[in-house]
Amino acid sequence: MRRQVIPGFGLALGTTVLYLGAIVLLPLCALLFKASGIGLSQLGMILSSPRTLAALRVTLTMAFAATVFNAIYGLLLAWALARYEFPGKRLLDALVDIPFALPTAVAGLALTALFAKNGWFGAPLEHIGLSVAYTPLGIAIAMAFTSVPFVVRTVQPVIEDLGTDVEEAGRSLGASDFQILRTVILPAIFPAFLAGCSLSFARSLGEFGAVIFIAGNQPMRTEIVALLTFIRLEEYNYEAAAAIAALMLVMAFAMLIVTNVIQSWNLRYIGRGEL
Repeated sequence: MRRQVIPGFGLALGTTVLYLGAIVLLPLCALLFKASGIGLSQLGMILSSPRTLAALRVTLTMAFAATVFNAIYGLLLAWALARYEFPGKRLLDALVDIPFALPTAVAGLALTALFAKNGWFGAPLEHIGLSVAYTPLGIAIAMAFTSVPFVVRTVQPVIEDLGTDVEEAGRSLGASDFQILRTVILPAIFPAFLAGCSLSFARSLGEFGAVIFIAGNQPMRTEIVALLTFIRLEEYNYEAAAAIAALMLVMAFAMLIVTNVIQSWNLRYIGRGEL
């Protein structure tokens, strides 16, 4: 009899599959089943309505803007935490996880208070003609606040494992800092960086609590898809809610598939380069 490497592997695998099926797959299947009962014509009418299209546009554009900001800021923050020593580093490292621990509704209230017209940040911005609260910009800020840890915590361990020896080897061969960044560092951290950005975008798409307070929830202007789905549920319009939620689910799956394909291609590319 072959000895298992992990004791209780069969029980652990069965428990994992049971949990995955009951907690993740069953609700998703119920959602898709509910959406499949809608005729194609009705489904098209729901998804092509002006209010739904406006909510999709606001959600996707602001989630993309938040992800771009997180990609730049999160990478720089992860690099600083992994490569440099400075006073307050441990405190800053702990503060990165605040959006994970803080309830999203509390984050939304705090951001609204800060960026309101009489807030600490909102008042100076209002003097230069820039409004944040109850605008699409406020939505992007709330999304970026709740999703930036995904980029930092995904990239930071990879940078720490990369070490500085490869950079020193590149410099000894006469490579410039930009060449080292482009040919050594970025290819090594790209899969983790892409995964972090994907998780950040997915979290931004589904964010609800932090956004609804600062968005103002104005239909056709600052209404997000998650809120529109909730409104349809309150109206007992379960078909419309299921259709909109199913669309977001399909978009999320498509994004994950594309991300995995790019990561697989990048890993194969690096593997060929090392041969």
